[in-house]
Amino acid sequence: MGKSRQLVKSTSTVDIVDLYDYLEVDHTKGLTTKQVEKKREEYGWNELDKEDATPLWKLVLEQFEDTLVKILLVAATVSFALAYFDDKGEHADEEGILAYVEPIVILVILILNAIVGVWQEANAEAALEALKELQSETARVLRDGKMSTINCREIVPGDIIEVKVGDRVPADARVVSLKTTSLRIDQSQLTGESQSVAKYPEPPDVDEDDLVVQAKTNILFATTTVVGGIARGVVTDIGMKTEIGKIQLAVQGAAEEEEATPLKKKLDEFGDMLSQVICVICILVWAINYNHFFDPVHGSVFKGCIYYFKIAVALAVAAIPEGLPTVITTCLALGTRKMAAKNAIVRKLPSVETLGCTTIICSDKTGTLTTNEMSCVELVLPVTKNEMAVHTVSGITYAPIGEISPPVNASSDQIAMASTVASLCNASSIEYDSKSNKYVRVGEPTEASLKVLVEKIGLPNASEHLSLLVKRTAEPVETAHFVNDYWGGFAKVLATLEFNRDRKSMSVITKPAGKKTNQLLVKGAPEGLLARCDKILLANGNVVKLDQSGMDAVLMQQHRMAGRALRVLALAYKDLDGELGSYDGTPTHAANKILSQDQSVFVKIESGLTFVGLVGIIDPPRAEIAPSVEICKVAGIRIVMITGDNKLTAEAIAVDVGILDKEFDAASSFTGSEFFKMSEAEQLKTLSKGKGGLVFSRTEPKHKQQLVKLLKSLGHVVAMTGDGVNDAPALKQADIGIAMGLTGTEVAKEASDMILADDNFATIVHAIEEGRSIYNNMQAFIRYLISSNIGEVAAIFFTAALGIPEGLIPVQLLWVNLVTDGPPATALGFNPADADIMKKLPRRTNDSLITPWVFFRYMVVGIYVGFACVGVFAYWYLYHEDDHTNISWTQLSTWGHCSEWTDFKVNDFDGLDMQTDPCKYFTEGKQKASTLSLSVLVAIEMFNALNALSEDGSLLTMPPWSNPYLIVAMIVSFGLHFVILYIPFFADIFNVTALDWDDWKLVLAFSMPVIVIDEILKFVGRSMSKKELKKRMSANGFSNVDAKKKQ
Repeated sequence: MGKSRQLVKSTSTVDIVDLYDYLEVDHTKGLTTKQVEKKREEYGWNELDKEDATPLWKLVLEQFEDTLVKILLVAATVSFALAYFDDKGEHADEEGILAYVEPIVILVILILNAIVGVWQEANAEAALEALKELQSETARVLRDGKMSTINCREIVPGDIIEVKVGDRVPADARVVSLKTTSLRIDQSQLTGESQSVAKYPEPPDVDEDDLVVQAKTNILFATTTVVGGIARGVVTDIGMKTEIGKIQLAVQGAAEEEEATPLKKKLDEFGDMLSQVICVICILVWAINYNHFFDPVHGSVFKGCIYYFKIAVALAVAAIPEGLPTVITTCLALGTRKMAAKNAIVRKLPSVETLGCTTIICSDKTGTLTTNEMSCVELVLPVTKNEMAVHTVSGITYAPIGEISPPVNASSDQIAMASTVASLCNASSIEYDSKSNKYVRVGEPTEASLKVLVEKIGLPNASEHLSLLVKRTAEPVETAHFVNDYWGGFAKVLATLEFNRDRKSMSVITKPAGKKTNQLLVKGAPEGLLARCDKILLANGNVVKLDQSGMDAVLMQQHRMAGRALRVLALAYKDLDGELGSYDGTPTHAANKILSQDQSVFVKIESGLTFVGLVGIIDPPRAEIAPSVEICKVAGIRIVMITGDNKLTAEAIAVDVGILDKEFDAASSFTGSEFFKMSEAEQLKTLSKGKGGLVFSRTEPKHKQQLVKLLKSLGHVVAMTGDGVNDAPALKQADIGIAMGLTGTEVAKEASDMILADDNFATIVHAIEEGRSIYNNMQAFIRYLISSNIGEVAAIFFTAALGIPEGLIPVQLLWVNLVTDGPPATALGFNPADADIMKKLPRRTNDSLITPWVFFRYMVVGIYVGFACVGVFAYWYLYHEDDHTNISWTQLSTWGHCSEWTDFKVNDFDGLDMQTDPCKYFTEGKQKASTLSLSVLVAIEMFNALNALSEDGSLLTMPPWSNPYLIVAMIVSFGLHFVILYIPFFADIFNVTALDWDDWKLVLAFSMPVIVIDEILKFVGRSMSKKELKKRMSANGFSNVDAKKKQ
């Protein structure tokens, strides 16, 4: 459908006639049915896009993309093939059936892992659906000259819509006309502004380059709520073209750019490295045994080849930490439970670990750092005409609980008038919500704060007020607005002179009880209202003339309060005379002619006023924020405030909570427009400069997301907090998005990784502490599992290299990796956090999971594990005194040529006949030696778990009982090992035999030295860590004294 011409300006600044022409609409009649049909063909329906759900099969396949999972899959496939073709396909006998245990167990692990992964994925993406729920269902539209109610999805650009109090705006629309004197919209969820905003038909007086969302004062945005007035508008954008639609696109884009968590990246790197190492070692083991392919014991070269190939597969099984994915998931799940107990609800498990390396918290202001509940914090009253008394008001919520300091005389005429104006010149109210057990506002936040102030001032009679306070505790619902009702009982409101932006005030005409004439109660901006005051009400109740000195005293207080970013309101009154003085509120009264005139006459009515006082209002910071900010500073975490509110308010709150210093550098605070007019190089330079906090105000949703991207490009791990719809793209873009649970929108919650159940910023600090602790614990059990697996690899490698019989078979290794190692590894997730964990700098994202020093430690411990397992196996054959026959090392290492030996004889033992075939001594006869080797492996791994209690801390400073769960886990693991040793059914499956006390003494002799070896390595590690910490802290601007304190 063609248009007569294109717009040369935005829909906000273009002349309204040109906009009508562009949209092809007659604003007096609306669109015709035919026009609507044509426009729908061009623009479609007024709804947000719905993405197709990921097919189940695709979700399942995605679970097999991890490197470790692929390695396990290959190992299972090869094991299955070997089991099938073993013994010429005769796999139905006992040995063949047991050979299937290994691939079956691996496949079961993979299937369980896939089920968990699919379940998490299927429940992860609901943010876009929550956005759709924000859209209103019906709207009032002018079509074919008639107003009608239609479904919102049927709206098209050019429709003339009408909105009233309580309505949710159905599409982006430009205000055409007001049917009331003013129109106010709550768009805080979209822009982050702490107060509702006025909308006018006139275009904003700003440059196109500075036309941010907040500056579009004549545009109604889809999903925002009308809180005052009635207006008509012409629809300019629908569906995905609206501001809310742009947010959905941003959320989608952020989801596509979602990166793996630091832990996931490290595990993938580890998996890649492990796969390469496994391939090299398997080929090496197979190759170095080439000469043994020809040993007569195998029967043929091919069988010899297959035998050593099976050993290589066993080595692969030994190298893969099969239990690692399960233990990591369990540890993260335990972490989420701990965090849930501290009011941090984690939606995505890996987010727990990500918190531990957070370097920057990007925080929204409204509702996150502040309460999102406007509060009167100052009351300024005249003492004399030249002297003002400043009263501080405590309490930062809508609860009518707080103190005024210094106290006011609630029975004085001055306080009575201040309470009357604040209470009656007011369309809002306070109620107690029994479901949420909190006080809530009904109406405008600013006016609601005045109602709360009246409740805090209290009743004139002191004893009655004390009784009210007692009653309020027991009956909060009935007493929520008791004091306001008291003052309301002394006067009846007859008419309201609504607020407009020219005079910046509103007033009500009341009929006070016992008075012959009416009274005008007024509140408004001091700069406009003071000029219309000619008298002042003093503390003693006298009304005197307001001269220039008195005016200066009031203005000085107003400027002081404005400097604190308080919204300042002046209170005033006037005794009316004439027709307005006798007005009774009836339609036939002569005063109606005055009240129905143009609003310009309201200025004349609101003149000759008596000044009562000033009220300072702010969305106050939460009490717990300042201490939390200080903890973050000590922990090396930088805080960046990103808000849609104005610059002065943002800076004042930032100074209050400690994000900015009182004498902060101007380069620490920018508006969104100021910052994004810079080149990208300048932006990055600004973000990189200094270590203190930053403030970004008057930002749009896209600005928040862009800031997160820039910070991530600098290598930071970014946590983003928010509660509004406008925060959703940034929450999705951040490494970890944190939504408010109480005041947060569903959109923000669904886009987040974590939800604060108590909306408490301090909870983030606890969560970061928990995240750091979890990472340390995961390092502990990864260190434990990997060093154990290196030991298994070393054992198999030594066995193959030395040419001795196979001491550990694949099914035994699988049992150790999955069952015996599992409980201790899981228990290491319960290690207590270090006392100084929040006094350390954040972990760097490029810190390797396995550093060269850690790898060296793994190798040293692993080589000893391999030595001990092979050593005890050989010791049994060479030296251990028992019913069996001791042999020489030469015989043991050349056992494959046993059938060629002459005069080789061994004793019968354990019911085995060795006389007919003495070579069975190296196959069936190795059961006790193999059991000793397996038991040494299990015992060493239990002692190794004790070593893993702390990365560098000695067992003397962190004894085993510091983690009682580990003691229990070790008992469980030993118990499971005893099950397969002493229950014949399991002993047959795992090819082991029972051990006596002498055997166990041998096991302990080979196992215990691992503790001494690791204690030596820890001592070296402690020395290296101190040097590294000192170096890092010096690079980050800490003094040597600070470094010593942190150590």
